[in-house]
Amino acid sequence: MASRLSVRHQDTRTPRHARSLVTHDHSSRTIISDPEVAVSTHEVLNQAPPLTGFTTADDPALLEALRRDGGARGEEEVRALGARAGSEEVQEWARLAEAYPPVLRTHDRYGHRVDEVEFHPAWHHLMAAAVESGQHAAPWADGRPGAHLIRAAKFYVWAQAEPGHGCPISMTNAAVPALRAQPELAAAYEPLLASRVYDYGLRPPLDKRGLIAGMSMTEKQGGSDVRANTTTAVPAGDGTYVITGHKWFTSAPMSDVFLVLAQAEQGLTCFLMPRVLPDGTRNALRLQRLKDKLGNRSNASSEIEYERAVAWPVGEPGRGVRTIVEMVNMTRLDCVIGSAAGMRAGLRQALHHTTYRRAFGAELIDQPLMRNVLADLAVESEAATVLAMRLAAALDRSEAGDAGERGLRRLALAAGKYWVCKRGSAHAAEALECLGGNGYVEESGMPRLYREAPLLSIWEGSGNVAALDVLRVLAREPESLDAYFAEVGAAAGADARLDAATARLRALLTSLDDPRRAQLTARRLAEQLALVLQGSLLVRHSVPAVADAFCASRLDGDWGGAFGTLPPGADLGAVLERAVAKDAA
Repeated sequence: MASRLSVRHQDTRTPRHARSLVTHDHSSRTIISDPEVAVSTHEVLNQAPPLTGFTTADDPALLEALRRDGGARGEEEVRALGARAGSEEVQEWARLAEAYPPVLRTHDRYGHRVDEVEFHPAWHHLMAAAVESGQHAAPWADGRPGAHLIRAAKFYVWAQAEPGHGCPISMTNAAVPALRAQPELAAAYEPLLASRVYDYGLRPPLDKRGLIAGMSMTEKQGGSDVRANTTTAVPAGDGTYVITGHKWFTSAPMSDVFLVLAQAEQGLTCFLMPRVLPDGTRNALRLQRLKDKLGNRSNASSEIEYERAVAWPVGEPGRGVRTIVEMVNMTRLDCVIGSAAGMRAGLRQALHHTTYRRAFGAELIDQPLMRNVLADLAVESEAATVLAMRLAAALDRSEAGDAGERGLRRLALAAGKYWVCKRGSAHAAEALECLGGNGYVEESGMPRLYREAPLLSIWEGSGNVAALDVLRVLAREPESLDAYFAEVGAAAGADARLDAATARLRALLTSLDDPRRAQLTARRLAEQLALVLQGSLLVRHSVPAVADAFCASRLDGDWGGAFGTLPPGADLGAVLERAVAKDAA
């Protein structure tokens, strides 16, 4: 992406000789003195050129995190994937997958139930590329340090092309730790979940070369309160259970296997349910409808009824929530990564448009107020990215047995899921506004970002659920707070505003003895936990201009209620220089 911060672009203003051919008579009629000029009314002027041929890996905050936290060996692959994500071919896949949404076929021409979802070929191209690059469950088969961080970086750069197909990719990654609660099932299915082969089609899972996994928890009477589920599971006498019930939201219903919650005799239990049974017959999963939803149009979200569907128990009976919670935490991490990716994509569009768009005698990117808006968006984007990558690094280290990193990940993930995903919607709206009416039309791609942003805040627990999870972690895993302050404390003394914010956070935590007060304060607490951690990370790892702008605005209160209100002393030029696309060193 070109920018006047690095290159001078071609002047697209109307030439003087063309303007001089237009005159007016006394009746205010426009007179064209040269008939050929009439054709020039269709000449496109003062518009940004198409944004293609860029790389989503051109991101200093991302690449620095890879090198810093053990993912340097994956940088070449991340760069290659980022270049592919910004290519004209993949951008067209994204457009087609969104323009031609999936279609549900409940019956064939003869009246037989088929419960199949048809996708545009572009969807399968995107899925195949994501699986081949290892964005799904591949890190679980890697075992080397940094595997989850590298996977997170790939997910980040690829989601900027098209976010909808990231849902089944994310759930496939998240299924593995839950499935490990039943070792014999994990032994059979995990290699296929981690396989880099996208093998689409209705066949018995263990006969395929690679699998995609989904999960099915939510019911209409309960929503996030999964313990209110009424779907029942009855033992069949051969080690399997038969499941009967109605799931209100099941994303990616074309997945090969699902982790499902149902009420067994011992209580809510987790089960593994395939779409096709080992003998080749279709399991009794009845797709009732696809949801007409706010978010992406490329991915299918459905209502499903189980009519004595066959499933295998996973984990301890009656402890289904505990079994599936690791899957939930994995997908929550991807919500944070996806929100950060959306911010970066929106920022890129805003920078590109304002570089080429001219108004009131100058390019938009050179006008002071627009520079404040763009710099503010850039600060928010980098803060989200650095936190997302730190959480991914904590996952690597916790999987290696680091108890402190496990505690940090558990608390910071709950707070990060709350705050970063909340900020995603506001960021998308402001980035769209930088394009004005040009951003309001579907062809710009901005409506796609805008529609997607709220999903990531809702998926796996909306704002209140995430904020209450912060309280739950503090009550059940108090050691996580020690790990959090150890991480934040690495920047102690580097910025007085960060130190003051840390002190205020400690004071807030001491006021939570009363359970009702704690609930009333949960959102404020989650926000402050996320902001202080972001501030610490930026002070330690970003350029001074970004860290200073963040601390002045987000931590010291020198900020308005909207983007574009950074204080006058902020070094906007240095912030934009870091944010603008160039070959990241």
